Amino acid sequence: MEAPPVTVMPVTVGTINMMEYLLQGSVLDQALDSLLHRLRGLCDNMEPEPFMDHELVYLLKGQQGNPFILRARRSLSHATAPWHLRYLGQPEVGDKSRHALVRNCVDVAASHSLPEFLNEMGFRMDHEFVANGHIFRKGAMKVVVSKLSRILVPGNTENTERLSLSYLVELSVLAPAGQDTVSEDMRSFAEQLKPLVHLEKIDPSKQRH
Repeated sequence: MEAPPVTVMPVTVGTINMMEYLLQGSVLDQALDSLLHRLRGLCDNMEPEPFMDHELVYLLKGQQGNPFILRARRSLSHATAPWHLRYLGQPEVGDKSRHALVRNCVDVAASHSLPEFLNEMGFRMDHEFVANGHIFRKGAMKVVVSKLSRILVPGNTENTERLSLSYLVELSVLAPAGQDTVSEDMRSFAEQLKPLVHLEKIDPSKQRH
């Protein structure tokens, strides 16, 4: 399960082979305040950036193989902000020396007609959810603490139900291919968040939505 917010995903203009380095974990609701306090002390921005986003996951099924997946996301806090379209490649999990999951990432801004465009291209929405929470930054690293909620009535972002009694915590870096040293920096930062949260190298392809 993953929910990086729109405001965390820079548009990589002119850059094709960008890689996302990712560590994930979760923290129970009652431990949230302690985690936020720790992050305020460790990160560059003393106060986190709040966000609330609506994400739609689209599939394009071929005759064989796995479907092609695209993620469309819009901010519910800033109605005039552009949509974001995101593609995440298959995770490279074979290298045991890497401390973080690594996968190709393409992220572009789009107009508000993005859902209609994807439908015309043959994509079909598989599921949608709302993510809201906090964003912290530490140099090139981004820490996203978010609560995920399922949408009970399709398209109605005000009618939701929380998926769990915990918050998803994601530590990520977007960097050109070959910059594997960033995973060591991420590991060192993650160590400073223990025992509040244990951030791990998790393969999303083995998780069910």
